[in-house]
Amino acid sequence: MTKDNSATSHSLPWLLIICGCLIAMISFGPRSAMGFYQLPMLEMRGWDRTTFGLAIAIQNLFWGLGQPFFGAISDKYGTWRVLAIGAALYATGLCLMSIAEAPWLLHFSAGVLIGLGVAAGSFSIVMAAFARNVDASYRTTVFGIGTAAGSAGMALFSPLSVALIAAFGWQESLIWLAAMMLVIPLLAIPLAGNGKTSRISSAELEQSLGAALREAFGHQSYLLLIAGFFVCGFQVAFIVAHFPAYVQDIGIDAKWAGMALFLIGLFNIVGSLGSGFVSRSWHMPHLLSLIYVSRSIAVTLFLLVPQSPTTIVIFASVMGILWLSTVPPTNALVATMFGTRYLGMLGGIVFFSHQIGSFLGVWLGGYLYDIYGSYNPVWWLGVALGIFAALVHWPIRQAPVARPQAA
Repeated sequence: MTKDNSATSHSLPWLLIICGCLIAMISFGPRSAMGFYQLPMLEMRGWDRTTFGLAIAIQNLFWGLGQPFFGAISDKYGTWRVLAIGAALYATGLCLMSIAEAPWLLHFSAGVLIGLGVAAGSFSIVMAAFARNVDASYRTTVFGIGTAAGSAGMALFSPLSVALIAAFGWQESLIWLAAMMLVIPLLAIPLAGNGKTSRISSAELEQSLGAALREAFGHQSYLLLIAGFFVCGFQVAFIVAHFPAYVQDIGIDAKWAGMALFLIGLFNIVGSLGSGFVSRSWHMPHLLSLIYVSRSIAVTLFLLVPQSPTTIVIFASVMGILWLSTVPPTNALVATMFGTRYLGMLGGIVFFSHQIGSFLGVWLGGYLYDIYGSYNPVWWLGVALGIFAALVHWPIRQAPVARPQAA
């Protein structure tokens, strides 16, 4: 006897959503606070900013590299296993980062291990689990809730990391963060399941992984989505990694950098929820274009006006609204185009593009600073890329791919 989902098609599995949101909060928080460790670590180790920037760039790259593979594993073998692996990798990376005395160990711990840990335990894996267990009409709303939870992690862990560093030093504070990762496997229990347990059509169920990849890479709108999401990664990763140092460089007290990242996380909750809600009725590609061009305008105004604690607060609040508001419509577009059978993998490929952008944003931030003594070249490059992303998203088609019906 088959299970009838019609009675529950418009209900939401709140236990799964709450646990998934807590996982997103815990996994997204520490990696958002990495910028606060830059200056104390460099002061103790005697490294330059390129060394630290490269570690975080590697982290973003391995986050992106791991995402399609862990997404495919969760599609086939279940979400819980992947989240548990991610928690173990994340905790190990944080512990090794605290004792790294050589650049190679910093790059391995803060870069490779934490990057793979976030890939296996991030909200992208959680989003795929959400998509498989909620009705399509609620998908963008639930994606917005999950993204907002990640934003809450940023808002929570920014001041928490500053407080832990002040109380215990940067090394011991990383151990405390590592201990928090061990809660994730317990929270992941309600998310157990895989692609074959979700509400999918017979055509999706019979599709092979190779056929899914060929279909996706032959779809122009999917390729445009990949190209545009690169820009999101470049912009947000640069700010997370380098904004605390940038604030001190322009002669403003470091506490305002902590306030800025807190406000970005706080207002990102509003932006993510709003984006998820608006995506139910707006044309999502055009919404994404509006978000990217708004980011470019915000950065331009911030660079042109005299900078002060007030302008930092205003800039952080505006950027917070625009921060991860790209995620709900981007993930929803992948699900709209291809369904949820291989959403973990196909969404992971889009996210890999995001992380290539993150790698370049973080690495170029440190590299160009060491050459020019200023972050301005990377700020203006981000402005230009925002305009590019707005143009790329505009022609994307918001429609399912044409698929022959199963006999």
